[in-house]
Amino acid sequence: MPGRYFDEWQPGTRITHQPSRTVTETDNLLFSAMTHNMQPLHLDVESAKASEFGQILVNSCFTFSLAVGLSIADTTVGTLIANLGFDKVITPKPTFIGDTLTCHSEVVEKRESKSRPGAGIVVFKHELTNQRGEVVLSCLRSVLMKGKP
Repeated sequence: MPGRYFDEWQPGTRITHQPSRTVTETDNLLFSAMTHNMQPLHLDVESAKASEFGQILVNSCFTFSLAVGLSIADTTVGTLIANLGFDKVITPKPTFIGDTLTCHSEVVEKRESKSRPGAGIVVFKHELTNQRGEVVLSCLRSVLMKGKP
């Protein structure tokens, strides 16, 4: 399903993306290993058990990447020129193995590109919630998008 063009977005537009995604131990292990993140809280069950959380914490960089990935089909697939930046990335609650995460997006800003005629910049606020409705990640993503042909 293609993303929307710049012209089709309006500030205040909200989307709850489907499907949601349950995080597995393999997700966390592979992402941590591929990015050389050797934090024991992500990889060492005994170390994680001794922490205040009492269990493995999912790598927050995986959580961030998952939020963006879950949003793509409804927002920018086929209409993106470039991601311009990510701002205000916060993780107010931890993510654990077995949590089911859902991404919600809202358009917070939209403006014509000054340097690229026929294109525009959209700023999305992405929020990732767990199965209890708690926000586990929030960020702003600025994208340069194609205008409608």
